[in-house]
Amino acid sequence: MILTIERLGHLGDAIAQGPRGPVLVAQALPGEVVEGEPVAGRIAAPRIVTPSPERVRAPCPHYRACGGCSLQHASDGFVARWKADVVRSALAGQGLEAPMRPVATSPARSRRRATLAGRRTRKGALVGFHGRASDTLTEIEHCLLLHPGLMAALPLLREVTMAGASRQGELGLTLTLTTGGVDLAVTGGKPMDAPLFQALAGLAGRGDLARLTWNGDPVATRRPPAQRFGAAEVVPAPGAFVQATAEGEAALLAAVSEALGGARRIADLFAGSGTFALPLASRAEVHAVEGEAAALAALDAGWRRAGGLHRLGTETRDLFRRPLLPDELRRFDAVVIDPPRAGAEAQAAGLAASTVPVIAAVSCNPVTFARDARLLVAGGYRVDWVQVVDQFRWSPHVELVARLSR
Repeated sequence: MILTIERLGHLGDAIAQGPRGPVLVAQALPGEVVEGEPVAGRIAAPRIVTPSPERVRAPCPHYRACGGCSLQHASDGFVARWKADVVRSALAGQGLEAPMRPVATSPARSRRRATLAGRRTRKGALVGFHGRASDTLTEIEHCLLLHPGLMAALPLLREVTMAGASRQGELGLTLTLTTGGVDLAVTGGKPMDAPLFQALAGLAGRGDLARLTWNGDPVATRRPPAQRFGAAEVVPAPGAFVQATAEGEAALLAAVSEALGGARRIADLFAGSGTFALPLASRAEVHAVEGEAAALAALDAGWRRAGGLHRLGTETRDLFRRPLLPDELRRFDAVVIDPPRAGAEAQAAGLAASTVPVIAAVSCNPVTFARDARLLVAGGYRVDWVQVVDQFRWSPHVELVARLSR
């Protein structure tokens, strides 16, 4: 079957119109002519008959087998324009538009947090990423995505897998680069016993890990696995959310800071461990609201150790079930809101009915962002600008900061 690609879907697969309806095509670009036979509506390995001018040679030798990246066959300029268009289309779907700023893209080898899989084999252990839509593991000896500090830990991860994975099971290996070194949180491992504990503690020392946790339980903390947020150092819980790259975090923070201007009383909603709250506390009073008590405890401890920051209050609260109401929001002259992928529809409704002058909306899902922005615009806000941040390089993942004001 020969098809012409019409566009990219939001997950990065190309879309063509076949005789029986849309067909997904892997690793293809708009305008290309491809050949292949669909299986369950998807062509996994198409032959490119007529390539796009935007097609490039994938720089990573693992690209065809590994599922860690999906857009290395496209030029950087194409990916940036496409990600901006994803946001633009999501807004248009809600009847909105906004000025789009140039995309801020993180460099190669900058991912400081990633979850790999580990599996025992007859000859040893495999550690890597799953193939696309597959249980097959691909080793990533020459990965262009991960920070060198994480790549250096790969030999240790194989040893950890040999020590603690069952024959049929698979480990989840969450690596985070911290000021103290690599923080490793392992899930799916064998139940802990004395011999396994001793083996893992020895590996943590030999691999110079900052911290090692096993199925949520601590094994070794050799140095504080801290993240620096502004003037504060925070030790998040094992496996806790951290922005994927330092460059991406800096771009998000710069956009948030610009959006808020000279605000003196700020509410940070879905504050996490303090990515925005702590840097903002250098210039303003901040009230940090988050549903995870452990994240807020880490934020508060970092604020207390830092000293010299403005007052920072914390509130453990499920903002999906109990959003801040207009009366509670009245005391703030700016709000930062950074919800998970599901967005924050209930909290957006509360903000729409409030008198808060300016909102910095951070999102990792353009669709739910646009849905929530529509509520805010209906309540009297306008979308002043949108900054797209691409810290998941070569993937379809899109993040953004938008400024909304009354």
